[in-house]
Amino acid sequence: MFERYTERARRVIFFARYEASQYGSPYIETEHLLLGLLREDRTLAKGFLGGVNAEEGIRAEIEKHITPGEQFPTSVEVPLTSESKKVLTLAAEEADRLGHRHVGTEHLLLGLLRVEDSLAATLLHARGVRAATIREQLARGPRVEGMNVQPKSSQRAMDTLESFLAGLKSQKAEDLLTFFAENSRFVDVQGKGWNREEIGKEFEIVFAPYAKKNAAYMIEETLVDTGDVLVVIVLWKNAILASLEPVWIHRMSVVLVREGVPEGEEWVILLAQVTPVQAA
Repeated sequence: MFERYTERARRVIFFARYEASQYGSPYIETEHLLLGLLREDRTLAKGFLGGVNAEEGIRAEIEKHITPGEQFPTSVEVPLTSESKKVLTLAAEEADRLGHRHVGTEHLLLGLLRVEDSLAATLLHARGVRAATIREQLARGPRVEGMNVQPKSSQRAMDTLESFLAGLKSQKAEDLLTFFAENSRFVDVQGKGWNREEIGKEFEIVFAPYAKKNAAYMIEETLVDTGDVLVVIVLWKNAILASLEPVWIHRMSVVLVREGVPEGEEWVILLAQVTPVQAA
């Protein structure tokens, strides 16, 4: 259901899961989605919620209404409540209503507001946030800062990256080695460097953490996009190795370069480097 989500909207779900684990909640509640939203999109908070520091006040209000449990590792899967699922359904509905192809953080905010009996909606309404006002502002044009729309120049590059990341599940070196430039280099989570020839010979070993059944990725951030070079940060969840049990998230920095003229351009991976993110 997240195919239409922008990178930022996907990260909201990621942060909501983190918030649930920190409060010891067995479910992702609407308040966790709200906190995830505030973590991810401070421009949204400034524009609609009354300031960039809105998170502090809302978090304090939430903590008055809940009883925190024992924290647990963020690697534990946490399901969405029925209310939270409804938020996501309504967010997609709001995007359709506004004629937007993608579901962004602003649509998630509208979804939260529409589940009126939820804690998140109660807190938002108390701050004077109204769905009609947000829709009116969004109808005037896309909110560029929050939508995180990829520039046209890098669309083929992003398509190439997505194809490579999704293809890691297949572990077929003969298919995926073509994504790497002749002089490419991959640095694994343990700091070992691999050139293209070595990647081809040991492909299954090099990319084993990302072929795991429950391993999942999301695009965290685009650092550089010049039209010829694209640098993207990818977060991998549940990329656990037996020798690195506490490390369940990998941050993969990927550098793609363009080859050929625009009409027949191809994008290849020049460098990919992985660093571990310790569990909270």
